[in-house]
Amino acid sequence: MTEHPRRGLAGLAVLVLMTGCTTAPAPTPELRPGQLLTARPLTTVAALPSAAETRLITYVSEDSHGEPIVVSGTVAVPKTEPPQGGWPVISWAHGTTGYADTCAPSADTADGLIHDYTSRVRPMLDGWLSRGFAVLQTDYQGLGTPGGHPYVDGTSEANTVTDIVRAARVLDSGIGTQWLAVGHSQGGQAALFTAQDAQARDPDLDLAGVVALAPGGVDMGQAVDLIRSGDPEIAATQRFLPLLVLGAAVVDPSVDPDAIFTTAARPLLATARTECVAQIDTVPTVPTSEVLEPGADLDGLRTYLAHQDPIRVTPRVPVMIAQGSADAAVPAAGVDKLAAALCGKGAAVEYRVYPGQDHRGVIAAADRDMQDFVAAARTGRAADNCPR
Repeated sequence: MTEHPRRGLAGLAVLVLMTGCTTAPAPTPELRPGQLLTARPLTTVAALPSAAETRLITYVSEDSHGEPIVVSGTVAVPKTEPPQGGWPVISWAHGTTGYADTCAPSADTADGLIHDYTSRVRPMLDGWLSRGFAVLQTDYQGLGTPGGHPYVDGTSEANTVTDIVRAARVLDSGIGTQWLAVGHSQGGQAALFTAQDAQARDPDLDLAGVVALAPGGVDMGQAVDLIRSGDPEIAATQRFLPLLVLGAAVVDPSVDPDAIFTTAARPLLATARTECVAQIDTVPTVPTSEVLEPGADLDGLRTYLAHQDPIRVTPRVPVMIAQGSADAAVPAAGVDKLAAALCGKGAAVEYRVYPGQDHRGVIAAADRDMQDFVAAARTGRAADNCPR
């Protein structure tokens, strides 16, 4: 049985903060979103090379039910002195790595299960450090800390992306209040939820804008019905389906992963529970029509996925969306639809498509435009190419 998040967090907080009394247990401390719990120097490949120091931290955030959770992440600061007002901040929301604790970016190693992805991201993040930004990287809920990972749960993602900024400012007084959320794939979706929720979550922080690179999540609920129908065109989504189901089960206990997959598809689920995306890719697929149990109750899963569609959000800050035309993981047509929907809500959206770039290639391809967008957003001059 999964431990209730409030009990699990209280237990960890006591271990972290207790004063060593031997006659009675210390009282559970008051827990606040953004509260810093632990911090230590990080010297593995997960540290950014241009940082004066990278520290691995744990901090308090909230899940999508408003319950406190412990989250891990990293804080890297520049070698330069902080300017007046402190270093500006990039809060990075990572793309899909997996469900298991070993898939947490802060746990990355040179031969680790997610290093093929993090090694593509690290040069871009290191560039922000060299330009004088503090770079923060949340692991999200349940990656590297107790409890399951609610994959693509937009509310908890946005909470963890925001609350790491609050915790980092407790850790280092040189970190300022102005920040931007930047994310890729799952993290692009997280950045869009952050664009909607962060200002209300902490009005003392100044979210200048967000960048969503190849944001996933559009029409996710439809994928379940297409798989059930046996549509061969979406066979590639099989590797994400176990993550979606496991993530939904964290938020809604009525979702039973073991009852949803057929015996033939169980190896996908078993691998997703213990390894990461690259390893899920090695599991042989089965015919699309044989993935889901014919009588499985999918109502809870459909409801969960519908709530995570970024088309539902209303950004409160300027948004840059970047998409590769050759992206097979997040098709451009869905991101076109997303950009049009956000523009239709009156959001300030700069939408750029990069010809020939695939899902990961867009990270480097959009780097120069990201820099220009961030510079403009910080001064209130972000571009908007929505048709008006």
